[in-house]
Amino acid sequence: MHQAMVNIMLDRIRDQFISEDTFCKNILELPIEIWSDWKKGLVQLPNDKMQKIKNLFSDYEWMLIQKIVSQTIMFPEKRNYASVEYKRLKTVIANTWIKSGVAKVELITQQRFSDRELLNVPQKHVVVLRVVMNYGEWGYDDILEFFMPGIVQQQIEESKVDLIEWLDENLTDTYAEENTQHKGND
Repeated sequence: MHQAMVNIMLDRIRDQFISEDTFCKNILELPIEIWSDWKKGLVQLPNDKMQKIKNLFSDYEWMLIQKIVSQTIMFPEKRNYASVEYKRLKTVIANTWIKSGVAKVELITQQRFSDRELLNVPQKHVVVLRVVMNYGEWGYDDILEFFMPGIVQQQIEESKVDLIEWLDENLTDTYAEENTQHKGND
């Protein structure tokens, strides 16, 4: 697996879960040693474990990851910034969708899981800002999700503007600012 892809996956895990250990133990049900070896490229994870990692992303986000990995293959200097570039592009795309007037924006304050086993997994206090581009065909929506610190919910509630205006004014700064904490991990 390409290291740029691994870094983006690790960034999402850090955004959503209290720790990699928690994710590894409760979601993947793997010993931490195997997880560490996978991150180093020494072993492959079984398909069912990789599917659980992939499920952390929407189809659109997964496609974007593939494009970023392709870019890092063509331009090796981009490898060190794959996670930063992924988050930057997500904000650019979301802002474009929002400005088109067609996107739907949701604030999700409680993580929804389709899998019952995940309901008891300790998670970070985050809110999810979901931007959905609907094409009128069931199952073909493009979705971008932004895991933001829980304090963002209070900022939005106290804001005198609606959610779409708040996103237009704050998404890039808030999402990019939160991302700089892990910038050196790529």
